[in-house]
Amino acid sequence: MVWIVGTIIAVVVLAGIGLQVAINRNGPAVLNTVDRLTGGARDALAVEATRFGLEPAQKIYVYRPKESPASQLPVLLFVHGGSWRDGNPDDYDFIARSFVPEGFVVVLAGYRMFPDVVFPAMLEDTASAMAWTKANIAEHGGNPDHIVVAGHSAGAYNVVMTALDPQWLGAEGMAKDDIAGVIGLSGPYDFFPFDSESTINSFGPAADPQATQPVNFVTEQAPPMLLIHGEDDTVVYPRNSIELAKRLDQAESKVQTRYYPGMDHSAPLIQLASPWRGRTDLHQMAVEFALNPQSRDRD
Repeated sequence: MVWIVGTIIAVVVLAGIGLQVAINRNGPAVLNTVDRLTGGARDALAVEATRFGLEPAQKIYVYRPKESPASQLPVLLFVHGGSWRDGNPDDYDFIARSFVPEGFVVVLAGYRMFPDVVFPAMLEDTASAMAWTKANIAEHGGNPDHIVVAGHSAGAYNVVMTALDPQWLGAEGMAKDDIAGVIGLSGPYDFFPFDSESTINSFGPAADPQATQPVNFVTEQAPPMLLIHGEDDTVVYPRNSIELAKRLDQAESKVQTRYYPGMDHSAPLIQLASPWRGRTDLHQMAVEFALNPQSRDRD
């Protein structure tokens, strides 16, 4: 009997390790499927699929609670990662299932990528997605005056840079005050000189490389930020979040940080999906911040 129990435990552990490897290799599509199978729909209702531009990548998906909200709910706009060359908001439904039950309207946004475009197209598209959300989200029960933008990896760069450099929102008739807060997961914010294929491809042609770096646009007017990073991230090193947080602190802007021991580049994103959601405080921290970005300074 003991060996049978031991065998079962070993199989479960190996299955869990295999699933983690599959997610790291095959990305958000696997994670999205696992979340749906293990967590269910969680009353997140898809209410709109549209585009904010003419290109296929310039897409928007909107989710709200199954029960129509009695009042305007806070909005979470999420931008996917993928090294500015891969990724599709179609594979990120789990973000909606993660946040809609917590009282949010969720928007998933895409953007044009390499090789079709390079910097600053990803920022132009992120700003356009924000402008679409501001103009249209009230129709779905969202509060256009409470939009928190979030992203993982390249998507974290997009939302942070769009929030810091005013020209991108300005081109859409918006300002930094139109963003209630920013959540960055495993984001690159200080990565010049360009030393990876993805950064060389997407940012190498920039006339002024320093103008591509979020750390160079920090002011006291920055929106409140929550920066989350795994300490074992070797794709985007934690120093990116550390340096951005330091500069936000120096500018006396609101910033909260959390660095997780043992987490790699994908782990903070995985923590937002079932069955990992709730195993750490990451999901709850993101929810609390998104509900009230002004509530706390950096820990």
